[in-house]
Amino acid sequence: MPYDPMYVKPMREELTSLGIRELLTADEVDAAVKAEGTTMVVVNSVCGCAAGAARPAIALALKHEVVPDHIVTVFAGQDLEATERMRSYFTGVPPSSPSLAILRDGELVAFMPRHNIEGRTAEMIASALTSAFDSLLETRNT
Repeated sequence: MPYDPMYVKPMREELTSLGIRELLTADEVDAAVKAEGTTMVVVNSVCGCAAGAARPAIALALKHEVVPDHIVTVFAGQDLEATERMRSYFTGVPPSSPSLAILRDGELVAFMPRHNIEGRTAEMIASALTSAFDSLLETRNT
């Protein structure tokens, strides 16, 4: 059973206020994954590590001079169909909430599961994200 929409509304808005596009259906996920270029996916969550570290880290990382071409989010425990479909593209990794993924032309190239978010500061996570962003730019330019 999904979480109450009123309960998760502020958690959603924390990302959408940054310009991150919510994907609410499997069809929206499929279209986003097929987008050319790099796509960062935020699997949002109600847990404390999402609130205390993941979402603040994303806000910090998006201030970096290099960012992915597209940034989208699904909400685990709320958008069940969209989350399940998105996770189907994360080949070789178990489901994790929250988590951060980077796809290039639909292929998973980086993944940060919950156990790499828990216990870390927003600054540590943002640093890992911006390093991944820089690596994507370097491989795109070679």
